[in-house]
Amino acid sequence: MTSTVPNAVEHADEQQPPITMFGPDFPYAYDDFLAHPAGLGQIPAGEHGTEVAVIGGGLSGIVAAYELMKMGLKPVVYEADEIGGRLRTVGFEGCDPSLTAEMGAMRFPPSSTALQHYIDLVGLETRPFPNPLAEATPSTVVDLKGESHYAETAADLPQVYRDVAAAWNKCLDEGADFSDMNRAMRERDVPRIREIWAKLVEKLDNQTFYGFLCDSEAFKSFRHREIFGQVGFGTGGWDTDFPNSILEILRVVYTEADDHHRGIVGGSQQLPVRLWEREPEKIVHWAYGTSLAQLHENGEPRPAVTRLHRTTGNRITVTDAGGDIRTYKAAIFTAQSWMLLSKIACDDSLFPIDHWTAIERTHYMESSKLFVPVDRPFWLDKDEDTGRDVMSMTLTDRMTRGTYLLDDGPDRPAVICLSYTWCDDSLKWLPLSANERMEVMLKSLGEIYPKVDIRKHIIGNPVTVSWENEPYFMGAFKANLPGHYRYQRRLFTHFVQDRLPADKRGIFLAGDDISWTAGWAEGAVQTALNAVWGVMHHFGGETDPANPGPGDVYDEIAPVELPED
Repeated sequence: MTSTVPNAVEHADEQQPPITMFGPDFPYAYDDFLAHPAGLGQIPAGEHGTEVAVIGGGLSGIVAAYELMKMGLKPVVYEADEIGGRLRTVGFEGCDPSLTAEMGAMRFPPSSTALQHYIDLVGLETRPFPNPLAEATPSTVVDLKGESHYAETAADLPQVYRDVAAAWNKCLDEGADFSDMNRAMRERDVPRIREIWAKLVEKLDNQTFYGFLCDSEAFKSFRHREIFGQVGFGTGGWDTDFPNSILEILRVVYTEADDHHRGIVGGSQQLPVRLWEREPEKIVHWAYGTSLAQLHENGEPRPAVTRLHRTTGNRITVTDAGGDIRTYKAAIFTAQSWMLLSKIACDDSLFPIDHWTAIERTHYMESSKLFVPVDRPFWLDKDEDTGRDVMSMTLTDRMTRGTYLLDDGPDRPAVICLSYTWCDDSLKWLPLSANERMEVMLKSLGEIYPKVDIRKHIIGNPVTVSWENEPYFMGAFKANLPGHYRYQRRLFTHFVQDRLPADKRGIFLAGDDISWTAGWAEGAVQTALNAVWGVMHHFGGETDPANPGPGDVYDEIAPVELPED
């Protein structure tokens, strides 16, 4: 059992194929699309070498640029900071370069099958991530209201935690058809997935996560709801998500996005960086050995975009921070969508007004982390009195909330994520410097582990991030509020532009916050592939009939459309 409060049911048949994060809103098998020998499609030869702007050098932008290059187009990538976006891996000044901290994405579920395609493509290794009570986690401490419980498996926790787990299981099955949907997802039964989800979207679009719990007889106890919020399932406490739409949470549990996580050895930022430098085995128009880096002057992306507007011929004109102005037949925007409202001067004519409304209404979660390097994984030392690990992966209602212990062997330097918090808990850290944050965190952890001197093991300065304070992000990831389903549908389906007026086509939205599974790198990859299909179609290209793309099957699997009146 890998979850603190496990997902609804254990799977009796472990030989069943793993779920792919392809639904339920848009049950398209992106992993099959990527694996097909026919490739993702082709464009007319007369368009080969045509430049396409790709705005944002995060995972979504680099995946889109890589696939467009393979088709024979010339992606021109714009990036305000560095390649990677929210896949940001940093080191510690003066420490062994192998010691790294994942400031953004750090754990990835097996259901991220399109993401895994690119991880395998560039030859990266993964290993189990030490989530609470995961098999890779030696021990977990749950500390609530000043009382700590040590556990190596969920069975070691007091009965009340098992009661909360049972309540969550019952709540999901009774309120969200979990068992039926789980079965349909595993079997990739698209008609059944759509049938179940259509009813749930209509029923639950206006419901919060907390309201969903309160409506369940299983969660009539406030104590149970409080424990569930503080300890949660999979990655830990979920009370910071309580105001969000329950549909967001159901997507996570249906796709098993919170289970069996793995981290990328050496850091997740390697993925977009390696794709940037990779020379594809199969490529059209460009000479064998061409990479994205080679298509850019000095191997670097263009600088930040400062203006986007439409010009004659329905072209997209891009002005960058260096003052350079270029005009393109097509562009993909993968940066954080609020940038279109604040950092970039935009014409209203770029998008239909309903899409502008959806961009403006997008809700982002805040998130903060702080890491310190230590001399060794001292937490594996045994307490002389109890025989237990002296320190454990820790979930608490104190300021730190989640503390993760990350090592690469018993005799090597290691890293502690002293605190990982979201939303209001993240905002509490915002005014504090890295060292001030560390002092508060060490005090809180000292109250949980009074016999452990964490400070004496620290060998370098802390590194920290608050994503809401990052000028090119302004938040960690999108999370729909109740009533936001319609807005998300507009943004996700924007890549299919045949129904848009001609003067609103040619620029395509992609990225984590455009996806149905925001907060997971898989969503960045999926929307990148949607945009690649959109650009290909815009240029008069087509997919192989044996491997239809997401736009080709759109009418069959389009997301549920709720009435506007």
